[in-house]
Amino acid sequence: MGVAIRVIPCLDVDAGRVVKGVKFQDLRDAGDPVELARRYDLAGADELTFLDVTASSGNRQTTFDVVARTAEEVFIPLTVGGGVRAVKDVDTLLRAGADKASINTAAIARPDVINEITRQFGSQVLVLSVDARRTREGHTPSGFEVTTHGGRQGTGIDAIAWAREAADRGVGEILLNSIDADGTKEGFDLELIRLVRAAVHVPIIASGGAGEPAHFPPAVAAGADAVLAASVFHFGPSDAIAQVKAAIRDAGYEVR
Repeated sequence: MGVAIRVIPCLDVDAGRVVKGVKFQDLRDAGDPVELARRYDLAGADELTFLDVTASSGNRQTTFDVVARTAEEVFIPLTVGGGVRAVKDVDTLLRAGADKASINTAAIARPDVINEITRQFGSQVLVLSVDARRTREGHTPSGFEVTTHGGRQGTGIDAIAWAREAADRGVGEILLNSIDADGTKEGFDLELIRLVRAAVHVPIIASGGAGEPAHFPPAVAAGADAVLAASVFHFGPSDAIAQVKAAIRDAGYEVR
């Protein structure tokens, strides 16, 4: 058997509250992050991911406070992203109680920051978040491009090539989010997962599009080492995590 598959609820935090939208638009309130984190810990989540979706300087302190309060309540690994731009940001998050930091826009702007962070703290603390969307034919070699600003701005950078470069630079994991599938509840973008899986050896966390337990095993079959979702856990049945784990197990994969 390979490594056990991890099931990870994602909390998109805006000004201290959890929100959820569709393709990063039309955000609605989904509750208190510390309360949700505690609930997911008890429900059997393997890890939690917090993404500060507005990540403005004004929200920084709120995020550190939420991370610190959450770390006191739950004992599963906590990844935090949004506004991570330098070694000092990762240091602050780790001191607040995060186990890993997720980086996106800053790494696109200056890829050397990946090397700097992993040299300081080790690869295991850094997750590269890749917000990828399908692009018009011929725009990128793979047909997928990296986006920033929650999928609103294209970069022209090939998503598969970027994932490979980041892995070569030392990121420990890749959080692969399909902008096209985000919030649609129609299933993960399996082609995107397969392409990145063929390009990198680091673990891939598949994100974007899960609407029901049956959507998760195909993502694992495509090459995901972990599966991340928001809506299906925030607004689904209270035993959604157990249902997802059962679906993955029933498909023949080991889960935590």
